[in-house]
Amino acid sequence: MPDFGIMRGFNEKLFGDKLYAGQLPTQLGKIGSENFGFFGLLDIYPNAAAAYSLRLLRVLYLGNAIRVRRSSDNAEQDIGFVSNGDLDTTALTTFCSGTNGFVTTWYDQSGNGKNATQSTAANQPQIVSSGSILNVNSKPSLKFDGITDSLLNSTFTNINVNQFFINQVLSHNGSTLNSASFTLSDGLSQPAGLSFLTVYPYRLSNYSLFYDGVSVSFGTNPIASGQLNLTLEQTLSTNRSGYINSTLRGANTANLSIADLNNLYIGTNDVGQNFDGNMQETILYLSDQSSNRSGIESNINTYYGIY
Repeated sequence: MPDFGIMRGFNEKLFGDKLYAGQLPTQLGKIGSENFGFFGLLDIYPNAAAAYSLRLLRVLYLGNAIRVRRSSDNAEQDIGFVSNGDLDTTALTTFCSGTNGFVTTWYDQSGNGKNATQSTAANQPQIVSSGSILNVNSKPSLKFDGITDSLLNSTFTNINVNQFFINQVLSHNGSTLNSASFTLSDGLSQPAGLSFLTVYPYRLSNYSLFYDGVSVSFGTNPIASGQLNLTLEQTLSTNRSGYINSTLRGANTANLSIADLNNLYIGTNDVGQNFDGNMQETILYLSDQSSNRSGIESNINTYYGIY
């Protein structure tokens, strides 16, 4: 016979803290002898096109977070998550004991199989230095050198972008110009390729956050160094907006529909304007998420403690 006592406990755990319809807890924990785990960001806000993180984003994702190469002998190992959804830092430091660790694959947790990879050792972002994990605000991060480091997925098929939502958790060094942290591209080098969507946390003197054939500036004040939560979105109503730490920094209605995109770059664009800084999470939706924006940003801030 089913253990209805456990289910009563589950109900109390859910609703005892006055949760209402439409709300979900971020952590359920253990009830009786049953471990119900937690709800990840993608459980609450599903249907991402691609999602990369050093934390678990989806309960039903059973894969790893990253694949790491250690510099001492170039051996590689997948690194997953522990029971609370954090990166398995014990496995990572054990594997990279006393040496450096570099990421060869950042696994896509969306379920779409858009893993971002880098086979060239010199171009792989770093996660461990001399046995110590590179943390930002006490959370593991990938360090991009601003010169050659990048990760790529080229399995998208001629997607057309007229609405999107991009969120990144990163910290840039505040000095490298044209520092591109994310790009969707047609795969043709500029100027031959005219379809591209790039996020610039630091770009020229106007500090643009966003560029796709026409510069869209989100203010002339420098974007502060340190850990940031960047959100860029274009909605069905053709409104384009950019947020830093959940604060609107700029918007316009110069909608651009971008066609035939095939390549996704993390840490660069298709003309080698590489990101100089650390990154912890990148999530892409190819749909209007404006009604979910504050909830997504709140979930991210709760975990990373950015602002």
